[in-house]
Amino acid sequence: MKKEKLVYRFIRYDGETLTAKREIPYEFSLVAQLVLDELCYRWNKRKLMEEINNTFVKKDRSAFNYYSNLYKEYVWE
Repeated sequence: MKKEKLVYRFIRYDGETLTAKREIPYEFSLVAQLVLDELCYRWNKRKLMEEINNTFVKKDRSAFNYYSNLYKEYVWE
């Protein structure tokens, strides 16, 4: 498969100045989104584990069951 080539030709322009915006490549935006998703996932999982541990120490059964059910979404297999 041939690689696409991009050729720029610069010509002196005496008219109104134009500003060009360059889009971020799809791969970069996808990687950024995946990294953010993973960071949020790990942070939420860690916070839930802390809450589960706190409720276990406090012996609060209803809160323990609540946070355990939320945590099940993070460990399904």
